[in-house]
Amino acid sequence: MYPFEYLRAESPREAITAARSGGWFIAGGTTLVDLMREEVERPETLVDISSLPLKRIRPTPSGGLLIGALVTMSEAAADRRVRNEIPVVSEALELSASAQLRNMATIGGNIMQRTRCTYFRDVSAACNKRDPGSGCAAIEGYNRTHAILGGSSSCVATHPSDLAVALVALDAIVHLQGSRGRRAVTLEDFVLRPGRHPEREHDLGEDELITGIEIPAQSKPLRSGYLKVRDRQSYEFALTSAAVALSVRGGVIESAKVAAGGVGTVPWRLRGVEKALVGRRPSDELWRTAAARAAEGAEPLSDNEFKVDLLQRTVERQLRVVGGRR
Repeated sequence: MYPFEYLRAESPREAITAARSGGWFIAGGTTLVDLMREEVERPETLVDISSLPLKRIRPTPSGGLLIGALVTMSEAAADRRVRNEIPVVSEALELSASAQLRNMATIGGNIMQRTRCTYFRDVSAACNKRDPGSGCAAIEGYNRTHAILGGSSSCVATHPSDLAVALVALDAIVHLQGSRGRRAVTLEDFVLRPGRHPEREHDLGEDELITGIEIPAQSKPLRSGYLKVRDRQSYEFALTSAAVALSVRGGVIESAKVAAGGVGTVPWRLRGVEKALVGRRPSDELWRTAAARAAEGAEPLSDNEFKVDLLQRTVERQLRVVGGRR
């Protein structure tokens, strides 16, 4: 590994100041250290933010939850309020990575993690995310695990986070702090589709720090859950996944929130599926017809057309599971 400078920030302001000078934030380091070891990323300065006071999960005045950016994945998954009120989040977390990684990785780092595209991680391959303007080897290469939604002529890499899929479905908000003050942006807007600039993955200023993720109050009663389909059950990224949250009252679906992972360049909100569900009574026929809209707009590549059918089946199965919960 190449030489770099290490700084430990004792306050958000100190971290932000260091970032303005080109420092890269590191907390759990479960992704960044790997990328540095492979020389995919080469930061000159690492700013350790692991001691900052961003490790609480607390209710918001409006009835939601605010999860500090440095809460670990395992801590968030085990939180009683998360498990009882929004199990889709705890399930997504527990289906992510290994137990050892979940004990280290943070919530903020999870939504910032970079793609698992093999071409991105192979420094000898063309990759516009890693080396803008070099091309995308995946488009004409082996692309079985790549995106069928949200891709561009510059990039077809999938977003790797399971948690982000659940959070997008729940309209989560990212809280940021930088030299220009604080701001908040929905996670759906925070993660950026590749377009012509796939190297820019997040709506994040060069000195901005994620301080927390807010999950707004949800319609009640709420049923929710997360389903992940992968090649193997142990420590594998999704081929497809579905986060579903339904509010059913008087036998009618009053609200529906559905998002998919493993198929999009960003966590993919399935608004067509949601529209097909709201105002309807749960039934096997409804789950089937709503799920048929999951792959609207899909543009499969040479090796991943199977994802179109698999996505529809994944969404249908999870609608049946969540729709049948009491």
